[in-house]
Amino acid sequence: MSALLPAGAEIERAAELVYAVMPPTPQYAWSLLGERLAAEVWVKHENHTPVGSFKLRGGLVYLAALAAGANRLRGVIAATRGNHGQSIALAARRHGLPATIVVPHGNSREKNAAMRGFGATLVEHGDDFQAAFEHAERLAAAESLHLVPSYDRGLVVGIATAGRELFRAVPALDRVYVPIGLGSGICGMLAAHEALGLATEVVGVVSAHARAYAASLAENRLVELPSTTHLADGMAVRTPHPESLAILEQYRIRILEVTDREVAAAMRTLYECTHNVAEGAGAAALAAAEKEREKNAGRRIAVVLTGGNVDRDLFASVLDQTVDLPRGDPA
Repeated sequence: MSALLPAGAEIERAAELVYAVMPPTPQYAWSLLGERLAAEVWVKHENHTPVGSFKLRGGLVYLAALAAGANRLRGVIAATRGNHGQSIALAARRHGLPATIVVPHGNSREKNAAMRGFGATLVEHGDDFQAAFEHAERLAAAESLHLVPSYDRGLVVGIATAGRELFRAVPALDRVYVPIGLGSGICGMLAAHEALGLATEVVGVVSAHARAYAASLAENRLVELPSTTHLADGMAVRTPHPESLAILEQYRIRILEVTDREVAAAMRTLYECTHNVAEGAGAAALAAAEKEREKNAGRRIAVVLTGGNVDRDLFASVLDQTVDLPRGDPA
């Protein structure tokens, strides 16, 4: 196992912290999805956490360790497109810590409302996640706040509890598809995979409009690229995290790219076949599995529905196929 990944004992301890707040999320093999993909398709429902996203697991574990430290904290601050911020806001409230969350302009209205609902002070700055993060760094220094990163080993160990649940509940998976934002989700899955000594293939999924991780892995160096995705804001990363990138390089993770149109189709499929709401990044794993329908035929596979936090108007436009996507996005 990579020294950068948490070990099995760490994941077990993290599970105790997570389950003090939420039960394990379900994984179901949906018959209609199986018919569409000609495979046994399991969905790991991380949209069923108290913040509607897998991110809560990492926030709970990270903040528990932070609150147990000797240093007195004035508060915490984080940058986000929404799900990480909700996680940190809820976890900070549990420990009586003020939380400031920085989001880019034009961020999801409903994710913003949820973060405020968990007690966070919301700051809007910049046009994308990277600009928001750089502003959060400046505010952390100016106001003596602890900056919670979007990728950290302490977050990964909490998120690994989702993979632990999936692999224990569904033995002998041939393949599992995991979306990549900054990499905590797929690194958590790899940690659980290694701790249990499995042969399952872990496949990474990126947006075809946010290709920084795909390009970096292809070129064996860190590559920054602009993000232009309109649907998968949870994958809208232009600068890979060096540590998560190193892990993906070490494990030679295969990467699939999915377009916004493919993501929109997967959002509709999930609603039609399971009546579950998926945000763009949450549907990306299914979009990737559908691209590999031939490879997966007759196999037992899993997709991680990482979150269901999508604005109502946007989701309605996806369902009725009126969503405004760039003309250059291939079908």
